[in-house]
Amino acid sequence: MSDRPDPRVLLRLLSLLSPYRGRLALAALALLAAAASVLLLGQGLRLVIDQGFLARDARQLNQALMGMVAVVAVLAMASALRYYLVTWIGERLAADLRRRVFDHLLDLEPGFFESSTGEGGGAGEIASRLTADTSVLQSLFGSSVSLAVRNLLMLVGAVVLMLVTQPWLSAIVLLGIPATVLPILWFGRRVRRLSRFSQDRVAELGRYAGEALAGIRTVQAFNHEAHDRRAYGARVEEAFATAVARTRQRAWLTGIAMLAVFAAVGVMLWQGGQAVLAGRMSAGELSAFVFYAVLAAGAVATLAEVAGEVQRAAGAAERLLELLRTRPTIRAPARPRPLPVPLRGAIQFEGVSFTYPGRDTPALEAFDLRISPGERVALVGPSGAGKSTLLSLLLRFHDPDRGTLRLDGVDLRDLDPHELRAGLGLVAQEPVLFSGTVADNLRFAAPEADIEAMRRAARDANALGFIEALPRGLDTPLGPGGVQLSGGQRQRLAIARALLRDPRVLLLDEATSALDAESERLVQQALDRLMAERTSLVIAHRLATVVAADRLLVMDAGRLVASGSHQALLETSPLYRHLAELQFGRHALPVAADGD
Repeated sequence: MSDRPDPRVLLRLLSLLSPYRGRLALAALALLAAAASVLLLGQGLRLVIDQGFLARDARQLNQALMGMVAVVAVLAMASALRYYLVTWIGERLAADLRRRVFDHLLDLEPGFFESSTGEGGGAGEIASRLTADTSVLQSLFGSSVSLAVRNLLMLVGAVVLMLVTQPWLSAIVLLGIPATVLPILWFGRRVRRLSRFSQDRVAELGRYAGEALAGIRTVQAFNHEAHDRRAYGARVEEAFATAVARTRQRAWLTGIAMLAVFAAVGVMLWQGGQAVLAGRMSAGELSAFVFYAVLAAGAVATLAEVAGEVQRAAGAAERLLELLRTRPTIRAPARPRPLPVPLRGAIQFEGVSFTYPGRDTPALEAFDLRISPGERVALVGPSGAGKSTLLSLLLRFHDPDRGTLRLDGVDLRDLDPHELRAGLGLVAQEPVLFSGTVADNLRFAAPEADIEAMRRAARDANALGFIEALPRGLDTPLGPGGVQLSGGQRQRLAIARALLRDPRVLLLDEATSALDAESERLVQQALDRLMAERTSLVIAHRLATVVAADRLLVMDAGRLVASGSHQALLETSPLYRHLAELQFGRHALPVAADGD
């Protein structure tokens, strides 16, 4: 992306405004009425001075003043209507854009967010585009564009009326406007650049503070408070210095702009005053001319400011459209095949190889596996062996580079991902809970589930006891990420969620790791109920939790190196025996067969 985004990119957002053509037309009429009213005030000023004050005619003065009051009333009503309509349009555009981008993001595979790392990437940065960038566009379409159009109309109208009023004096003004505006533009660019720099510094303050407060337990446990105070203080001072520099430039901008504008007005008054004294121009015409000249100068300055806003909004639009242009690599085929009904849960890997984007070493290589319906299979092996990758491929978070995965004989790439995942249930090592109540988190799996179904699932997951002990039971808010629950409680709630979905194939990713003995016992009981009569793939580092599985698969470096029962693997697999010795102790294992 270039440093100076193309403003034409904003035209591609106009399609979002097409449903609101009626409001746009009404806003345009209000804008025209407001601009015309401002221009008419100059003529009203001329009449008040020439036909009222100088002519000493009270009737003419009253008529001119009443006319100006009427024009001001029209101006007020038109301005209020314009403000309401354009603000509504801007807010509506931002709301529609946020919904469209969010809806699109939910269709992108997890790999997109995992690979969006580094500068300008990551899920957090992507989420910020939904708020910060859409707010910039809301400001542009809900305010700046309206100001630009209104000031453009007033600039054209003011120049025309100046030429009609006094052509020779208009030439001086038209030459003087650029001399007035150029310093404003130069300082304005510096102010905008420093404003962006200041915003970055403030954003860094928020990031650092958020990180420290989110990890306050770790900060205090390591007595890191003094270091964080110094680091945060240094960032505060950097933000302050940048803000002072921005304020200094803004002060110069304000001072020079005022000096230039009033100097130009002074020159015009001097030249015009000479013309009035010579009888070539009336005092009312001079007043109207100065009024139009100030309008023209102000309009040019506003247009220059809006030009900077357009550049900033163009950058925001490019970032949002970049997200909308991203096509999901995991999507349903044109004619998806249906899954067999009822789903049996037979799983087959045929020569599957897969390498994560940006890596050289394959996570899986020439992997073959058949799992029968209802079979309970445990995946064991060292970290990085490819166990979690198997689950990701089954959920179609990624597609294999080579080979085929089948569910009940159907290639996963021939299925609609939503239908595929409807038959799968996942309980992760770190269960993800969301802000909301216990019931909200349970209904994540089955939005229409009633209270009795949720209670039954919670009872089977050994979770009903602690849920009923909460202040409001199922209606108790859990806070962000379920922070008010222990690790075992969060895990049992995740199991209840999976039970409520009633999947035919169950995927468990180290669901009992990092739990105390009592929590592990309760969770394991819940898992046993959950796995009953279901095809289950269980990843486990703690072998004691899976020794009773129908089959244990030993993986290493993306390959299946051994398969069998716990006892058989102790005798035939050196890797499995090594893992078992680490956990159970050598004395607790039977003596291996000769030659092992």
